[in-house]
Amino acid sequence: MARTSIDYEGVYQALPGMVALLTPDLVFADVNEAYVRGTGRPRESLLGRHVFDVFPESVNSPAAHHSHQLRASLLRVLATGERDTMPLQRYDIESPEHSGDWHEHYWSPVNSPVLGPDGRVRLIVHRVEEVTEFVRARGLGGDTAGRVLEAELYTRARELQELNNRLREAHAREREVALVLQKAMLPANRPVGHRRAAVRYRPAVGALNVCGDWYDLVDLVGGHRIGVSVGDVVGHGLEAAGVMGQLRSALSATSRVADGPAQALNVLGRYAHVVDGAESATVVTTFVDFDRHVITYSSAGHPPPVLLHHDGRVEFLDRATDPPLDARPDPQPRPEASTVFSPGATLVLYTDGLIERRREDIDVGLLRLAESLRHHGALDPEPLADTVLRELLPPGGATDDTALVVVRL
Repeated sequence: MARTSIDYEGVYQALPGMVALLTPDLVFADVNEAYVRGTGRPRESLLGRHVFDVFPESVNSPAAHHSHQLRASLLRVLATGERDTMPLQRYDIESPEHSGDWHEHYWSPVNSPVLGPDGRVRLIVHRVEEVTEFVRARGLGGDTAGRVLEAELYTRARELQELNNRLREAHAREREVALVLQKAMLPANRPVGHRRAAVRYRPAVGALNVCGDWYDLVDLVGGHRIGVSVGDVVGHGLEAAGVMGQLRSALSATSRVADGPAQALNVLGRYAHVVDGAESATVVTTFVDFDRHVITYSSAGHPPPVLLHHDGRVEFLDRATDPPLDARPDPQPRPEASTVFSPGATLVLYTDGLIERRREDIDVGLLRLAESLRHHGALDPEPLADTVLRELLPPGGATDDTALVVVRL
């Protein structure tokens, strides 16, 4: 039987409830017809505008604090990636035709995230149920049923809010357990190959989107060689921490017997195929040969390592990049590239939380990293790692976790 084609735009516009799509900047990306009718605002007056520019705090009901509560709910969705149900809200809306003419409305809002492949919030579905007529029913001849219904609405809203609070508490507990597990599975900060190295892990602030990032440093067999790797698992919490531990351990073992980083990633990719949750994980691994002063590297969809040469030149190791792990139905050999270095150079590996920012091209973050290394590259690995994190991470903390490895060659 042929699959029926669905006009999702038509379905969206025909929804009986008021629905708006907001960007992470809280700007209207789209609204359906019910939202246009319910707010009394033409569609073109909403799209591209900030939600609180269109609907400022009500002048008739300053105690309602609707804007404050809505803003807090939307920010919770952005921080946690979880649905947030608000209590019943009163909002006085000014008539578009008559300035100063305000109409009382009662809305029951629910804010739900739309997550991208990386687990970040790409859109917020702001759904509003118009319950004004139900609430107004209490004033029709002292109708007791109206008052009872209003009380039920408020009670239900409080119950939903309490449920959300309990879910947030459960998520916080899971986050703490996942972080403890992550810390236990990541290797301790220690010299490798008699070289000075610094490792850092910074969890995302105020979000469950943690524990997918990892790093590893190993002494390789044959000559004076080490392997340095970082990776990122799609997902968060305990599940991501478990997958991370499996991939890190597998790559650590494989690197010790592989001919090179490409072969190590080939084996890791086949292993990822049978690990639930490892789909689309990214990883980059480098083999550093101190006898030949050569770095050989291979990347599975991960941001490129950075080599700060002794003369201050910055080189991105980006000539052997391939799709993430388990991205192809039929595995193919991974590419591999090499570059030379002089003693005193610095190798830096990291995860995307260090360089990626919303609404910013990734090249801007890479340039920011390069400039930081140029200015502070003379520092030892430990203070250099702290300086890079301080300069590149947002002051309030990043919304994605970050792993960083700095090795003086």
